[in-house]
Amino acid sequence: MTHHIKGQGRHQVALLPEALDDFVTEDNPVRVVDIFVDGLQLDSLGFERVSAKQTGRPGYHPATMLKLYIYGYLNRIQSSRRLEKETHRNVELMWLLERLTPDFKTIADFRKSNGKGIKNACRAFIDLCRHMQMFTDVIVAIDGSKFKAVNSKANNFTPQKAKDHIARVELSISNYLNKLDEADKCSEPDTSAELTVTKLAWLKKRLGELQEIQQTVEQQPDKQLSLTDPDSRLMKTNNMNRQVCYNVQTAVDTKNHLIVAHEVTNTTDRGQLSYVTTLAQEAVGREDITVLADKGYYSRSDIKAVLDTGAVALVPKGDTSGADRKGLFNRSLFRYDRENDVYICPAGSELQNRFTAFEDGLEQQMYFNNIACRDCSQRLKCTTSKRDPRRIRRWVHEAEIEDMQARLDALPQTAVIRKQTVEHPFGTIKMWMGATHFLMRRFKNVSTEISLHVLAYNLKRMISIWGTEGLASKLREHYG
Repeated sequence: MTHHIKGQGRHQVALLPEALDDFVTEDNPVRVVDIFVDGLQLDSLGFERVSAKQTGRPGYHPATMLKLYIYGYLNRIQSSRRLEKETHRNVELMWLLERLTPDFKTIADFRKSNGKGIKNACRAFIDLCRHMQMFTDVIVAIDGSKFKAVNSKANNFTPQKAKDHIARVELSISNYLNKLDEADKCSEPDTSAELTVTKLAWLKKRLGELQEIQQTVEQQPDKQLSLTDPDSRLMKTNNMNRQVCYNVQTAVDTKNHLIVAHEVTNTTDRGQLSYVTTLAQEAVGREDITVLADKGYYSRSDIKAVLDTGAVALVPKGDTSGADRKGLFNRSLFRYDRENDVYICPAGSELQNRFTAFEDGLEQQMYFNNIACRDCSQRLKCTTSKRDPRRIRRWVHEAEIEDMQARLDALPQTAVIRKQTVEHPFGTIKMWMGATHFLMRRFKNVSTEISLHVLAYNLKRMISIWGTEGLASKLREHYG
């Protein structure tokens, strides 16, 4: 006789609870999903088929399908086939969907056709958070992370890669032609000649395809072509490897770590700061927010655009000057005297504001001193030019950038706050996705996937803050 816990016999008749509701406790997260979706105005959010037609076969209500997807993404089940399987065996889903069991094609088509509605549902949840006073003193951290696309590196082409492929195929064609010439000279029949002819025909066909790809690549603005997912791009990841992926931008609230805004891009972080800041301002309903970002976002014109919106930007500047490698004085050694509008060079001479010019679309003021530079003993450490003096360029709005740097210097913990705020959501979402890529292709569909991930993350975050029953109570109170 063992002392282990014993199970019931598989053939024993059991009296199950009369109501399915008895299987789902009051603190089960599915109750929050149910209340949240039932309170949404799905037709105004952009969901299709909210009002069913009176003729034809009835379809599933969008609320039912949205509940299914939110539950799936909360529980790391994103595949439509796996979701279909769960509806047949998962008691929580039986309760949530009222025992409905849509097939995988219906499930997949809903996600594909309701991207706008799903993205607006994600925004609606942030609106709920705002009404619950989750965003009081708004400081957001902005960052981007690379998410693998449904496109292998082999199916991504640049002009150089297309050129290399064509060269290899042309070399193979040349080798096979030489083999055929040798076979023709030989008096004995060669059994491999037919195989060589077949391979040669395939190579010529492949050469034509590659030449078409080369022409298409040259026509692309960024000189890059992805064959499987045309919107994805080859980019460097954190470990300096190169992957065909998307760059997902997020703005995360530093107080409650909620993702207030997100966007899918296929470029680098530079140039995205002002756009994501605007999305965050719209989401929290305020302009006077503080934005934290890393040096990958540093762009003076972009920072100025953020400041013009009423936000405060804190973005460190990376030193991209090559002066140190050349043995020259770095620009940072030239000190600006704002009161006298002059630069003081490392040798102690004053560089005056001589004229204004436009470079790279920016209005720049030129500072130099011909006489002092000509007779300076440190000239060889300052410039490689034998005739012209060292010129210092100053943007006309540089004072605002300097004020931002002063705020950064006064807040040395900014970098730590940014990192611990914005990188955790990315890590969590990638863990939920697993060692895989997006399930869908193109900007529209990939944005839908990310919106579902963000909505699930924010829901789980709010449950952690308020508790399941507390959040359910808040939702009921909001919906009246």
